[in-house]
Amino acid sequence: MKQKVVIRVPMNGQKSRSKAMKIVVGVSGVESASLQGQENNQITVVGENIDPVVLATLLRKNVGSADLVSVSPVGGEENKENVATAQPPVWSHSYYPAVVPQYPMYPIYQADPICTIL
Repeated sequence: MKQKVVIRVPMNGQKSRSKAMKIVVGVSGVESASLQGQENNQITVVGENIDPVVLATLLRKNVGSADLVSVSPVGGEENKENVATAQPPVWSHSYYPAVVPQYPMYPIYQADPICTIL
């Protein structure tokens, strides 16, 4: 399902704007991204099966605070028909690890009662 996501990110200069745009464009499913708002502090993203929460989280980690303003479907009647048959998004392993890391287990030995050092 094609959707439009608007995220407000406070950006101080050109460097933070370009960093935010690189992050947004790097997410899978993004078709277009643009800066909007009075101070160019809103990023509008249009794409197929975009996870807005993951997108906002990536921006928070790398740029600063990020707030979801709106998430809306794009399209007319065609989109309404596809909503009923839409499949859930496929999660990328870079965001959600498939396996929980296993930590090595070491046995604990009882101290020797004869040894006075321990």
